[in-house]
Amino acid sequence: MNETSRKIVGAVLAGGEGKRLRPITFYFQKCMIPVGSNQKPLLEYIVHLLKKHGIFDLKMLVGYKHEQIENFFGEGDRFGINIDYFLDDPTLSGSGGALLNAAKQSAFEDADAMLVYYGDILSDIDLSKMLQQHFEANASVTLAVTKGYEVPIGVAKIEGTTVVDWVEKPKIDLYAGIGIVVLSPESLKALKETAIGRDAVDIMGDLVPHLITNGKRVEAYVTDAFWYDLGSTEKYEKLDNGLVDDLLKI
Repeated sequence: MNETSRKIVGAVLAGGEGKRLRPITFYFQKCMIPVGSNQKPLLEYIVHLLKKHGIFDLKMLVGYKHEQIENFFGEGDRFGINIDYFLDDPTLSGSGGALLNAAKQSAFEDADAMLVYYGDILSDIDLSKMLQQHFEANASVTLAVTKGYEVPIGVAKIEGTTVVDWVEKPKIDLYAGIGIVVLSPESLKALKETAIGRDAVDIMGDLVPHLITNGKRVEAYVTDAFWYDLGSTEKYEKLDNGLVDDLLKI
């Protein structure tokens, strides 16, 4: 099977209440908050990125204020893509629950991979290269990670009770996940197993450790692409709209 014949389905996690973005999210679904000088919805940038890399079949995993998303994007005709909506199942919450709920409704039927994108992330990541690495490695899951994550607080070095050094918002030399994940069909079966007897299941917190423990291939796609987590009011207020205009043209 060559790259062009693979069936890739995009799954956007767009159902959260966005509690860290309150009071903004009392009025907006968090992925519909306006960004950039033209004040377009965050989700429109995500849709554009997926389409740019040949992902035209999108599944919106929605919940809180889902009407805002559906009224704006419709079936995707205006954006040259196809969009289906799957309302979260309250009996199984979390990102994994949203994915399983959509899978039960045949959202990923015959898919060779699911590109899962967390709906509060802005990025210009090269999804094509990420998918290529996933297939070449025959991975169960491929995680987009980056180094140099900035800790949002100051950090002290202490000897005894004396502060001998202080670094304001240091960058840590670890690989941080950026909320973009490729899943193979087999990983959905593992996710279903992980969810047995539970009322919540998470992709990153539950599925990934489960796969690693069971000897499955979990691949890291290391990227230095721009990415920005808009999950809090503080981060939203500090977003440079000019940078969005320069890097994420739509």
